[in-house]
Amino acid sequence: MKRKLLLLVAISLTFVMLLAGCGSNNDAEQTTTEGETDTLKVGLECGYAPFNWTQMNDSNDGVKIDGNAEYAGGYDVEIAKKLAKGLNKELVIVKTEWDGLVPALTSGKIDVIIAGMSPTAERKETIDFSDNYYKSDLVMVVKKGGEFEKATSIQDFKGAKVTAQLNTFHYSVIDQIKDVKKGTAMDNFPAMRVALESGVIDGYVSERPEGVSATNANEKYAMVEFKDGFTTSDDDTAIAVGVKKGSELTEKINKILAEISQEERTQIMDTAIKNQPAAQ
Repeated sequence: MKRKLLLLVAISLTFVMLLAGCGSNNDAEQTTTEGETDTLKVGLECGYAPFNWTQMNDSNDGVKIDGNAEYAGGYDVEIAKKLAKGLNKELVIVKTEWDGLVPALTSGKIDVIIAGMSPTAERKETIDFSDNYYKSDLVMVVKKGGEFEKATSIQDFKGAKVTAQLNTFHYSVIDQIKDVKKGTAMDNFPAMRVALESGVIDGYVSERPEGVSATNANEKYAMVEFKDGFTTSDDDTAIAVGVKKGSELTEKINKILAEISQEERTQIMDTAIKNQPAAQ
């Protein structure tokens, strides 16, 4: 009888220990899972230098792109680092096509958009934006030595073949040029540069950082800055962080951005222009 009782006690103790062990494993797994969610998933196309680009290594403090062996660099990435640090989160770069950025944000695939995106009225219908983290003027990139290099007004491009990036206000302002030959919008700046060099277009509209980038990358290009330029709104020429409607991140991000001086922002952009890959 005593032997049976001792055996039952031993079995019971073993069972309790097994349950405790399972509970510990579950707790550990839960902690790991919760830790992994403590990230800031940032969406950007990684092809819009000097705001963002793709590179093959971590030079100039590049950040690894989630899901592949490539790295991301640029002005947007440096701003993303500051936001992640201020939020005490791990930065995760999610490479996303331009047209897929807003859907990725609203679906929860990413937490924020930091991709050189302007807070236009149309976009504000779908998502919210932070305060501006950059503001730029519009320029025209043309062939050096060509008939449009000395232009001072956008109206000097009458009859010229001009384009800009797809789904940007850069493309819509082309309509302000009288009798312009508005070309089909293009996906990215590398495509526009090829079109310019081959003579398919006479120029393309961009923000100043891309103009500086293009002329640094290829001596055959020139950047036209206008005395009589395009009419734009502050929302169009400004760049802000895209966030979900009603997100608590907006206020937190604004506080962090407020601590970045204009001088520091200019320095970050100048460094990005200097470090960007020539091909982008």
